[in-house]
Amino acid sequence: MSPAAGRPLLVVADDDLASRARIEHELGSRYGADYDVRACTTAELAATLAELRAAGLDVAVALASCDGGGELLAGVRQLFPTARRGLLIPWLGWAERETAELVLRAMARGWIDLYVLQPAQAPDEIFHRTITELLQESARLRGEGPSGATVVADPRSARAHELRSTLAGLGIPHRVRSAADGAGPTVELADGTVLADPSAAELARALGFPTALEGTSADLVVVGAGPAGLGAAVYAASEGLDTIVLDGGGVGGQAGSSSLIRNYLGFPRGLGGGELAQRAYQQAWLFGTRFRLTERVVGLARDGDVLRVRCADGLEATARAIVLALGVEYRRLDAPGLAELEGAGVYYGASVSEARALEGEDGYVVGGGNSAGQAAIAIARYARRVTILVRSDTLATSMSRYLIDAIDEAPNVDVRYRTSVEAASGRGRLEALELAGPNGAETVPAAALFVLIGARPRTEWLPAEVERDEWGYVVTGPNQETTMAGVFAAGDVSARSVKRVASAVGSGALAVTGVHAYLTGTGSG
Repeated sequence: MSPAAGRPLLVVADDDLASRARIEHELGSRYGADYDVRACTTAELAATLAELRAAGLDVAVALASCDGGGELLAGVRQLFPTARRGLLIPWLGWAERETAELVLRAMARGWIDLYVLQPAQAPDEIFHRTITELLQESARLRGEGPSGATVVADPRSARAHELRSTLAGLGIPHRVRSAADGAGPTVELADGTVLADPSAAELARALGFPTALEGTSADLVVVGAGPAGLGAAVYAASEGLDTIVLDGGGVGGQAGSSSLIRNYLGFPRGLGGGELAQRAYQQAWLFGTRFRLTERVVGLARDGDVLRVRCADGLEATARAIVLALGVEYRRLDAPGLAELEGAGVYYGASVSEARALEGEDGYVVGGGNSAGQAAIAIARYARRVTILVRSDTLATSMSRYLIDAIDEAPNVDVRYRTSVEAASGRGRLEALELAGPNGAETVPAAALFVLIGARPRTEWLPAEVERDEWGYVVTGPNQETTMAGVFAAGDVSARSVKRVASAVGSGALAVTGVHAYLTGTGSG
């Protein structure tokens, strides 16, 4: 039976006839209403995928048995960039040395997204849990699935970028649709509400996020809703502390823009930074944490026995203790034309929504760290070609090995060493970059430039009582305490922090230990 037009496919390659029939039955009976299933041998996989591509069909998930299918799955991404790839292994297969080595090699080289345990019974819910996760991720990459909002604007405009960034920071799945000529930007919500060029606060309120506080005093105020701040909020609220979280944007901080975090404990398939942030936000909220988003904190002072924080609009909140989880902001690249084109082809950080607009065009990533590597892999799903620009002559000293291997395996990702951006140009949006490299200067066409060259702390507004090092990072002692009594710091803003999501969450939890000690008079803060 030929696939229905427009319906994504689930492709299974297995040389064992009985195993193939069982998997085909499981997929068809559970997902047949929305997906078509195509089964073949591993030897037929490449031809099957080429045939589907030629027919203009799409593949959501491709599965292949470990008997010869591992390396074949590497070719799926080039034909179907948003497809998820799973290596089928039998129960206890991970205990067999040959199979285990294949799984590890396939993951390290970027051939697969995850291994999938073959169904052992009908129905097999462990099998379906994995398949459902792969389908959800594929739908997200295709820009399908539930959408809480649609940005209607010129997709390449700076204003569209701002609106998308606000929605991404709030963890709202969204789409972008081009506006009619001359029409101003709007945001259409899932319930039919249309907002004309909304501010960040207006958009947050319309989506049900708190931009005001019910009561402005608490046991603890956490400034910042990134991983460290959310970690502090979860542990503080779950242990009975009345907790308020204030943030000038949404939730997730810098980590919220990461397309895929592969090395966070407990998520072997990886998860998006936005998804992680939303889970933590919901967890903290369920424990009773109060949030106020889209409002910057600009002042901190002691007022007798309490600490007082002041927001940019004049709102003040008081608490017996404060956790500063301010995070860091991306460093700006200093070159002519970049500031004028920021948000219109020049981006600091990277998100899937920006990457999706690059289909068939060339994108550039500046940076040699993990964030740059993650961005390049994500953008390569959509762009014709992605080029990473690095000032040094190696990635080995700044990027995790798994990302370097993934970049080496990606057919449309290049790395140019000892190369810098000297200028950017374009009429209303980025069109070209001037690069300087070992062979001299050249001008290249470019649809987008993603800059990920490190970050700096946002601590200029803190009082002198909070000691900072020469770079502006907050100096902390045991249990994350600062030099100002009752004030603690967690995450990337802390001096000598590791700059990893897991360590940020851990330092938020550790700060709460310090808060308890301070409030009970048993600490040194």
